[in-house]
This record gives sequence, structure tokens and C-alpha cells, in this order.
Amino acid sequence: MTSTVPNAVQHTDAAAPPITMFGPDFPYAYDDFLAHPAGLGQIPATEHGQEVAVIGGGLSGIIAAYELMKMGLRPVVYEADRIGGRLRTVGFDGCEPSLTAEMGAMRFPPSSTALQHYIDLVGLETRAFPNPLSPATPSTVVDLKGESHYAETIDDLPQVYRDVADAWNACLEEGADFSDMNRALRERDVPRIREIWAELVERLDNQTFYGFLCDSDAFKSFRHREIFGQVGFGTGGWDTDFPNSILEILRVVYTEADDHHRGIVGGSQQLPLRLWDREPRKIVHWPLGTSLASLHGGEPRGAVTRLTRTAGNRITVTDATGDIRTFRAAVFTGQSWLLLSKIDCDDALFPIDHWTAMERTHYMESSKLFVPVDRPFWLDKDELTGRDTMSMTLTDRMTRGTYLLDDGPDRPAVICLSYTWCDDSLKWLPLSPKERMEVMLKSLGEIYPNVDIRSHVIGNPVTVSWENEPYFMGAFKANLPGHYRYQRRLFTHFMQDRLPADKRGLFLAGDDISWTAGWAEGAVQTALNAVWGVMHQFGGASDPTNPGPGDLFDEIAPVELPED
Repeated sequence: MTSTVPNAVQHTDAAAPPITMFGPDFPYAYDDFLAHPAGLGQIPATEHGQEVAVIGGGLSGIIAAYELMKMGLRPVVYEADRIGGRLRTVGFDGCEPSLTAEMGAMRFPPSSTALQHYIDLVGLETRAFPNPLSPATPSTVVDLKGESHYAETIDDLPQVYRDVADAWNACLEEGADFSDMNRALRERDVPRIREIWAELVERLDNQTFYGFLCDSDAFKSFRHREIFGQVGFGTGGWDTDFPNSILEILRVVYTEADDHHRGIVGGSQQLPLRLWDREPRKIVHWPLGTSLASLHGGEPRGAVTRLTRTAGNRITVTDATGDIRTFRAAVFTGQSWLLLSKIDCDDALFPIDHWTAMERTHYMESSKLFVPVDRPFWLDKDELTGRDTMSMTLTDRMTRGTYLLDDGPDRPAVICLSYTWCDDSLKWLPLSPKERMEVMLKSLGEIYPNVDIRSHVIGNPVTVSWENEPYFMGAFKANLPGHYRYQRRLFTHFMQDRLPADKRGLFLAGDDISWTAGWAEGAVQTALNAVWGVMHQFGGASDPTNPGPGDLFDEIAPVELPED
């Protein structure tokens, strides 16, 4: 078992192909597209060297810029804060540089196959992430209503937890054709994927996650629903997601996005930073040795403060220094609410229904706090019980999720004292880092009364509340019931032949534009969509042997629900 409450249908067929996060809304094989020797496409030689604005230096922006550079275009990257976006790895003052904390993305499923392409490309290593009851986690403590249970496998927990697991499996099977869809995704059976998903989208778009549970006979017990919300499946409790659309949750479980997670050794921010510095071996127009860093003199341009359309259907960008540049094409990868608040935008940038979709986007809050410790003391055995001194902890107390991260028994280590979402995250917002740490240590002290965590702390805590970050205003998008149509507009925006001529040239990308927001794979996929769109804008094309996402769009386009 890899989770406290596992997904339905544990696959054991070694010959079965691996799952990939390429569906169900848009079952395009991005991993095959990236791996094909013909590359992503080419543009006419007359367009080589043309500048393209890329606004946002997170993973999506850096991948878009990297691939556009390889095609012979000149990306101009604008970044208000730091390269990496929500791939943010920080250190601890006064501690050795190898001791780091992942403030944003920290765990990645094997089904993120397009993301894995770039992880492999830049030579990064991954290792199993210590989620609840995963093989990488020596032990887990589940603490609810003041009662704690120690477990090394799910079989060590009381029967009620296995009952909840069975209820979730039954709920998925009966209400969402789980086995059939998972099999179709694994076999990349596009017609079957589309057949199943079309029916579910039409039936469930207006349903909350909690309503979906309540409609199942398997979850008729409130106690079971409560435990499921507090403990959840895969990475922990999911009650903060209860108000969201059940379609968001189905995307996660169908594609096994919450299973078998791995972390990037040395920190996830290395990925965009290494792509920024990387000199591609295959590149058009630019001499070998060219990198994004070299095209920018080492640093991206600063924050964008104004975006307008100007004559000739150009995109004009003003940055924080007052510099003004005009482009035939631009890619916007930042959090979409920035277009409503921090950037002065021309209404003519997008059709009105796209503005509506951005305004209606719902974002989840999220907070974390990490402390450095002298060693992984939690691996010490209690003399009386023989159990680990401390465990990965799921609780209904303020901390909710506590993760223990080590790099060997004799090296300094890191504790994520608390990882919370939504209302649980907002509870931390008024508190300073040290105030947060004190509340967390008090909560954990009630679970582990004989463990002096404080005596092992060797540096100041680091924390983040993504809802308070000025260039993010939230951790990630999560659609509410009825938002499917809005998400479709944003995701399909790269298909600009369908837009009026005076609304083309500015392409949306980023994980909140994707169907799998909150996962780095969505950032990668929408970046590749935007790359295809820009290539098409400049008169380029994919190789016939490797059609891009736009070439196959009509065959695999997301389900379109009626507007009336």
C-alpha cells in the first residue's frame, strides 16, 4: 500500500503499460511528442531571431522559452521575483547549503511523464518521497480526536480505516467507472477515454467532491466521511477539497497523480534553473553554446507592469524599469489573477469570455513551515515500545500534516512541521514564522509528549503562505462545480485560429491553465501547447511524423458542454 486510503484497483500486471497524466480531458501523448527524434517542429528561416515575450519564469515559462529558443526564436523572459515560480527551494540561514526546504512543489508522481523528460534532460535525480504509509516512510501516526494510532502499514490501523478505504474504492467504482477509465488511460485508448469522460463531465460538472461522497451508499456513514476528509488518500486529508468539483478529484485518481511520489534530490528549483543555463545540443539559428541565460545576459527582465495590443495586432509589454517592447507573439505563464490586478491590461487582449474565465478561477490557499534539525532523531527506537520515536503524522490538530525528511542517519535533516491548505492555511496567516513554530510544537507535543523536538532544532524556521505571495495569491487552481466551461476556454486558448484575428498572438500557459493544476505536469503540458501555438503563429509546423497538440486537436479536443 502506498497511501492511508488507497485508490481503487491496485495494478499488479507487470506487463501493463505505465499510466500517464495525459488525460482524460485532452488525451495527447506529450511524452511521445517530446521523445520523437523529429523534434517539436520548425519555423520558416525568415522568422529566425524574432523576439517572443515569455512572461513568467516558472517551470512553464522556462520550458516554453527553452523550446522556442531551440526553434530559432529569441525568447525574452520577464520574471517579477525569481526563476522557478512555485518550484521554490530555499535554504536555512547558518546551515549547510545542502539542507533545503521545498516551499512549493515537493513531490511528483511517475505519471508526470512529460515532466520526467525534462528532469532526465538536465540530469537530476529523484528519490521516493515519504508520504503517509509509503514504502519510503518508516512509520505513520494518525491522530484524530485525541487518539493516536501508530502504523507501518495500513493493516496496523484500526478496522475503520480499512472500511473507509473500501468505501472510497466502491465510491469510485460505482460512481465514476474507475477501473474502466484507469485501464483506458493506461492503454491510451483515446476513444474509450473520451466516451467515459464525456458522460461523466455532463453528469458531474455541477457536483462537489463532498456531494459525490454523500451520493454513494458506501459513504452513508458520516463518521466514514469525516475520517476520509481528515486522513484522505495518497498524501493525506482531503476535506479542504470537499467544496471543489469532483471532476478535479477524478483527474487526480484516474491518472495516479497522488501515488508513488518522488522528490527531486537537491530541490525542485534546480529544474528551471538548469534549463535556464542549458546549452541545447540541437538548436536552430543560434550557435552551439547558446542558452537562455546567454541570450539575456544572465538575468531575465523584471516584472511586467502593462500589457496592451497595438497596431498590427502586436503585443506591447512595459516592465518595471519603464522599458517598452513590442512583440508579434507573447506567452503569459503567470498566475492569471495578475492580469486582473498587478498588471495594467488592455481589455482587447482576450475575448470577453476568456476574461470571465480568469475572473472565475478559484485558487486554493496553502502554507508550509520547515525547521532544520541536527539529525533524523525520529528513527531512534523507543525503549519501551520498540517504535520509532516520531513518525510522519496526520492529525486533525492545527499542523494537519508533518513530514520527516532526511539525507542519511548521520546528517542534519529537515522537518516540515505543518503542511496545510485552504481554511487550515488561513489560520496561520496572521502569525510570524516563530509564532507558527510555537503553535506547531505545542500540537506535536500533545501527540508525542516524550519527544523534545525543540532540542534538535539548529536554525530558524522558514515558512510560506502562498495566498500572501504578491505574484501568486494562492497555491494552485481548483475548479468549483460548474467551472468546467471556464477551464476549457483557458486550456484551449492556444488554438487561436478559432479566435477573432484581433485576439491572437498572446498565449496562456501555466499549471492553472491546465486540467491538472497543482501538478508540475500541467505546467509542462500547457507550455508545450503554447510553443505549438507560437510556432503556428509564425508560419511553422510540426513534422508530419510527430504531430503536435494543435495538429490533433479536433480528434481529442476536450468535451464541449452547451452554454445555454
